[in-house]
Amino acid sequence: MLNPKEISNLDNNYMIQRFNHSNFHPICDKLAATDAHLAAIIADHGYPPLWSRPNTFETLVHIILEQQVSLASALSALNKLKERVQELTPARLLLLTDDEMRACYCSRQKTSYIKYLAESLLSGHINLQEFEHLPDDEIRANLITLKGIGNWTIDVYLMFVLQRADIFPIGDLAAVNALKRVKDLPTGTPKEELLLIIAAWQPYRTVATMLLWHYYLSQAALKAASR
Repeated sequence: MLNPKEISNLDNNYMIQRFNHSNFHPICDKLAATDAHLAAIIADHGYPPLWSRPNTFETLVHIILEQQVSLASALSALNKLKERVQELTPARLLLLTDDEMRACYCSRQKTSYIKYLAESLLSGHINLQEFEHLPDDEIRANLITLKGIGNWTIDVYLMFVLQRADIFPIGDLAAVNALKRVKDLPTGTPKEELLLIIAAWQPYRTVATMLLWHYYLSQAALKAASR
């Protein structure tokens, strides 16, 4: 475990960029001042929520469950798991059989991912609390070694849990589609061109992404209300 002095040195050495409730709106304003399309999102829909989640095993399980399914489906599976074990901890999760996991709407593949994560935490292979003081690249290098955890899962963890300010989840369809709509780009715009646009939002690409998600969800709500 890191001691307080080592933690302070890490934060200072790596100049970790975070956002929080006190600087979130000012960062939105900075982005709006340099990008008229982001400014229009705020003008039309207001500031986005500051989405955040606690740094826990349960949160990482939730993100794994969200892979390639709807948010509602993932939340339903998470709630089923919590009903089954009461408190979702690595030790309690590992008491469940694969059949019990399946009854909680967990696919065979995601069951193996979640159990591997639980084992990695119990063995000390990864330590979520230490991640809070490590640079983004080092966290990514640690998490990418875990079965079932890829760049999208790591991006969401860095953004929602550790509130790192400069992440764009290029594998997130909602964010990418919102970017194309906001910028009026062709559907087939190549990834390289998108990355050039996204680079202009450094060092606040996470907050720019939240603006895009806010636009995406607001547009979807408007469409649903008009039906």
